Amino acid sequence: MPQQQAPQQQQAPQQQAPHHQQQRPARAAQETAGVPEQRRPADGSERPYQTEQFSFIEEPDEDSEDVIDWLKFTESRSERREEAKRRGRNRVVALLVTLALVLVGGVGYLWYAGKLPGLSGSDTKSEAAAGPQKRDVIVVHLHNTRKKGTSTALLVDNATTGQGTTVLLPDNLSVANDDGTATTLGKSVEDDGSTGTREAIGTLLGAKVSGTWRLDTPYLENLVELVGTIDLTTDTEVPAAEKGDEPLVKKGENQTLNGRAAVAYATYVGPEEAEEKQLLRFGQVMQAVLKKLPDDPKSATVIVETLAQILDPSLNEQDLGTSLAKLAEHAKGGDYKTALLPVQEDGTLSDEAAGSVVKDVLGGSVSAPEPGDTLRVGIKNGSGKADATEQARVTLINGGYNVIDGGKADTVDASQVTYGDDAQKAKAEEVAKTLGLPAGAVKKGKAATNADVSVVLGPDYKIEEPE
Repeated sequence: MPQQQAPQQQQAPQQQAPHHQQQRPARAAQETAGVPEQRRPADGSERPYQTEQFSFIEEPDEDSEDVIDWLKFTESRSERREEAKRRGRNRVVALLVTLALVLVGGVGYLWYAGKLPGLSGSDTKSEAAAGPQKRDVIVVHLHNTRKKGTSTALLVDNATTGQGTTVLLPDNLSVANDDGTATTLGKSVEDDGSTGTREAIGTLLGAKVSGTWRLDTPYLENLVELVGTIDLTTDTEVPAAEKGDEPLVKKGENQTLNGRAAVAYATYVGPEEAEEKQLLRFGQVMQAVLKKLPDDPKSATVIVETLAQILDPSLNEQDLGTSLAKLAEHAKGGDYKTALLPVQEDGTLSDEAAGSVVKDVLGGSVSAPEPGDTLRVGIKNGSGKADATEQARVTLINGGYNVIDGGKADTVDASQVTYGDDAQKAKAEEVAKTLGLPAGAVKKGKAATNADVSVVLGPDYKIEEPE
């Protein structure tokens, strides 16, 4: 039966195949010892599939996911710690750099300003302040056009020390007329108020006054309005002109004054008040005005030109604007002060007052007279004779000297002519001869602060009796 033989023939090779496959694993086992064989069915037949026919899938495990999450958390936490440390280090470095820059900048500013101790810059500035100083001095006369009267002050710009000063001069200050006779500052301003008064003040204080600024009260009012009001602390209330009206100026701190109120405060003298009270108020107003003025010379000059004043020939608009701008710079920076010149009852200066004013205005010493300058001779009367000072004044003026009245002195036994600089010895001897004093009266010592040679008249000074 042919059909039955065919299947048998097909089965024969299939039965032979396992025999050959059994031989290959046996040889492989011999070649590679220790490699186990695959399990075979119990009946010894081969499986109808191969290993490579399978693909292995890893089933997710909750425990493995927890481990992965923990590792991620640990890793991110470590990264955050490292990031925090890195940021902290950056902040510390930035802080140190900032502190270093601030320190270097502060030291640089102190060095530039000459305020760093121990450096040559500050030492040089101190030496310069102790020596000759560069300064600009102008005199301002405030004329009260309504109530009459004047107020005088020196505006001093010390470029060497970087200091501005207002020196208030009382009206009863004794100064010299053109003919050498004594008069008061107030009368001198009313009679002259220009060159003669300026030179008399310069001679008295040993200062070179470069110009005169006449400031009438209407111009002061306009000046305050131009700078936009002023602020100051007032020491009194200034009543209004009409009873029952609000006061022009209230007493207290941080009072804002317009032009009209500023003039009223600067010229106000209360009942039974001394003149110095009014002078101090005038000084307050001047300093407050300087604080509001621009410190740029061009801008300050524009304000001066806007006032449309007729200025003294000694001080034109540009020069006045430049001087005020320098003073404004000191006032804005806090390097400004106001001082009242102490005057004795007879209008003369005491040695202490003269010394303090000369120190503030001139830097501590009277400058030596230049060739051709007139010698300044200070006179004090210690003779006990009332007319001695006036006769000595006339004699010295006729001899070509500038005379500074030093007032009265304690009674002395003999006249004294004192000079402080050896260069003045010969001139001191000439002064003694002019006054008819013996050569033995001349000696070296401490002269008056505002004079080149000082004379104290004693009983031996002869006075010409009137016929």
